[in-house]
Amino acid sequence: MTGRPCSFTTEIGDTICKRIAAGESLRGICRDEDMPAASTVFGWLAGSNEALRPFMEQYARAREIQADALVDETLEISDDASNDWMIREGKDQEPGYALNGEHVQRSRLRVDTRKWFASKVYPKKYGDKVAIGGDPESGPVVISWANKP
Repeated sequence: MTGRPCSFTTEIGDTICKRIAAGESLRGICRDEDMPAASTVFGWLAGSNEALRPFMEQYARAREIQADALVDETLEISDDASNDWMIREGKDQEPGYALNGEHVQRSRLRVDTRKWFASKVYPKKYGDKVAIGGDPESGPVVISWANKP
């Protein structure tokens, strides 16, 4: 066998997967001093080393759990209206409220990004459902017309 020895340990793999399942990004995790570079982790995932197979499976499951966590966050973001309105002085120096459009749009972006990510990481659960005629689970497609000749 040639090349550098694998720096993988079960402890590092467990830590990475726990943090991903909690909603952290791999890039954020790998910024820590005691963590490997993201390219190293991607190498572990792309490699054919059978010893890393349990980590690959654990990582895939952690990503699915991460999708659940991020979808859960969308509810919190959507329900948080704390900065949607700002106090502004009008022309007559009377205070009033104005919509904080930047905050509302940022919240929308945060929700949409999490929804998109969840649909890509865990498509079975959060992906778009496409029914095609003849799908055994949905039965045959039936079209009926109210006014048949």
